[in-house]
Amino acid sequence: MDQLARLRWQCRRGTKELDLLLQSYLETGYLVADDEEKELFVELLELEDDELLAVLMGESEVETGELKLLVEKIRAFAVARV
Repeated sequence: MDQLARLRWQCRRGTKELDLLLQSYLETGYLVADDEEKELFVELLELEDDELLAVLMGESEVETGELKLLVEKIRAFAVARV
């Protein structure tokens, strides 16, 4: 299984909100991201579903500034798709 297929599988979380946010970013932003941002996305996917949902919905914050920027990008890609 290649990296993109593995990430597609990891982005399927079983909640509509998470699936939409993560898939939107994966299909657009991830493909043009630099290696550092791609690593941050993989790190973000390691969060538990409830924590990841809280972070992406703005109810909780991540620890680092780089992850905060990525979370903002993910939200922007989802809004742009709607």
